[in-house]
Amino acid sequence: MPNYDNFSWLVNIPYFCSQAIFSDETINYRIPPEPSRFDTVTITLRTGRNLQLRPFLCREAERLPMKKMWSSFIFEFYQVELPPTDEKECYYFCIEGEGFTLYYTKFGVFDSYQGEGWFEILRDYHTPQWARGAVMYQIFPDRFFDGDEKNDVLSNEYMYLGKPVKKIVDWNKNLESEDIRNFYGGDLQGILTKINYLESLGIDAIYLNPIFLSPSNHKYDIQDYEHIDPHLGVIEVDEGALVFGSEKNQEATRYITRITNETNLQKSDLLFASLVAEAHKRGMKVILDGVFNHCGAFHKWMDREGIYKDKLKGAFQDKNSPFHPYFIWNQDGTTYEGWWGYENHPKLNVEGCLELRNKIMEIGAKWVSSPFCADGWRLDVAADLGTTEEFNHTFWREFRETVKKANPNALILAEHYGEAKAWLLGDQWDSIMNYDAFMEPLTWFLTGVSKHSTDARDDLYNNADVFWGSMIYQMSKLPIQALTTAMNELSNHDHSRFLTRTNRQLGRLEHDGAERASEGIQLSVMREAVLFQMTWLGAPTIYYGDEAGVAGWTDPDNRRPYPWGRENNELIAFHKACIFLRKENEALRLGSLKQLFGEYGIIGYGRFTEQNHCVVVLNNSDHFKEIFVPVWQIGVREKGRMKRLILTDERGYHLESVDFSVENGHICLPLEPKSGILLKEV
Repeated sequence: MPNYDNFSWLVNIPYFCSQAIFSDETINYRIPPEPSRFDTVTITLRTGRNLQLRPFLCREAERLPMKKMWSSFIFEFYQVELPPTDEKECYYFCIEGEGFTLYYTKFGVFDSYQGEGWFEILRDYHTPQWARGAVMYQIFPDRFFDGDEKNDVLSNEYMYLGKPVKKIVDWNKNLESEDIRNFYGGDLQGILTKINYLESLGIDAIYLNPIFLSPSNHKYDIQDYEHIDPHLGVIEVDEGALVFGSEKNQEATRYITRITNETNLQKSDLLFASLVAEAHKRGMKVILDGVFNHCGAFHKWMDREGIYKDKLKGAFQDKNSPFHPYFIWNQDGTTYEGWWGYENHPKLNVEGCLELRNKIMEIGAKWVSSPFCADGWRLDVAADLGTTEEFNHTFWREFRETVKKANPNALILAEHYGEAKAWLLGDQWDSIMNYDAFMEPLTWFLTGVSKHSTDARDDLYNNADVFWGSMIYQMSKLPIQALTTAMNELSNHDHSRFLTRTNRQLGRLEHDGAERASEGIQLSVMREAVLFQMTWLGAPTIYYGDEAGVAGWTDPDNRRPYPWGRENNELIAFHKACIFLRKENEALRLGSLKQLFGEYGIIGYGRFTEQNHCVVVLNNSDHFKEIFVPVWQIGVREKGRMKRLILTDERGYHLESVDFSVENGHICLPLEPKSGILLKEV
């Protein structure tokens, strides 16, 4: 039996040392984790005990010897202090032993110098404390709950992209492939009506897809940034005609009254303020969707439809309009640049019009200030704004300064695909929607299909090596401030529902129909994914209905209505249990993360603080496995016990407490196919 006091069992000292070495950028190994330029920063490195090591913190031009501060049963902890500075600092560790030298970066331990993957300190990069590890819930408002039928969009109320809009009477009706002008009636009152449900789930923050005035159900083509859409808010003044047989929205007087009447607009705005206030009473935050790269052709600044022509002159109606410089016009003077060429999405000329830029800043500050008091912005296609990256950075620096001045605790999240580091330096975005370092690697590992259910990669399915390589590499690009607040989603409004991905089929609504999205789904794989999501580093974000068993191909099928009265209650209960365990165990919210295991179909990792040690293992293979997990690597003692907190398998999930013995710093876990387990040391 191994003896941890003298390590006589160790044949390969460098190998043991490489497994014992650990440091990261969380508060467990860096104090403070989000330092200012005036802070002295204490860096901690963990190594194996009794190895006579000489560790150094290394920077470009110096090696700083680290001082041993304390020891545990198997580890030694070394520290060094870095003085205040306003410069970015990058570092790695060099550990010298008897006859060997090891190097440690974010990528792990190596026996040769590594020129990448260094740790970094970004000063004065502060994120809201409430957002670190928070559980978020994304709502597509039209499809969540209809709390007020009086504000429902009416069939033939107006024309949208050449066809009349339509009210869907049957809430449970499958979506049509051309869904853009169909409205189910969900609204802000519906969210208020169901806020007890959100509270019972354990939600910390609600993220709303756009709720500003817009003619589409998705509302990414905004018509007025300064008001909540009365179709989501309050319609008290309701008169005028529908557009039967007419293609001119100037004749849609019912619509014009509904969306321009001051009473409707003001009461809608105040309803949003009431929603935020009610959420705050329950300890929840509310995040808005900001679409500032483009607006809609209906927008009052453009007014292609002539809806506002009796009140103001839009740029499409009059070349002398004060709003003409708000857009980018082609040489003919009558057509304008659209985002990705879409005529319905006029690109905003933020780079060429200071007045427009100032207007957007006012809007950014308005909704996070009293009386609305929203808690932040999610920024749509944020890297596309402007025509040059240089200006894009300048804009977001100003936006951050404006929003944080109005509300210092506001969160700024961006939608971004690809390398985001240039925006995550503490002066622009707080964090991102985490595709590269969460949704994509997990989806490929558990399902072998893309996040759109349109491509398959058998070589990535159950490939633990690729999973860990992708995760570690992509996470290394993100500062710790961004990692702890990153929106970790399984599904959202732009991608297929994760539950559909579990069937490992490819499809789209227009070709394959809605029913096929639910054929062959595997709830056991869905539960594996949720267990992973709720125990991983970042802000786990539930897309409304995922917790209730909603399936669906990619856009628009991913926007199905929430199935009230037809929910999968067992899956909801599983989400509640996982969220409860996340909140009960500090390690799952704010702890360090360490890879512990990886082979075909199986991944294991630890989340840990000094006092709280948790282990998660997923067996996504089709076979029973006995897995030996080296739990000593996260500080679990050589002989002791770990308690099972939750187990999910093909039969369901289990909350009964089961103890497992720790022998020689390892734990043996028998796992059925398509199962996952969470344990903690007791």
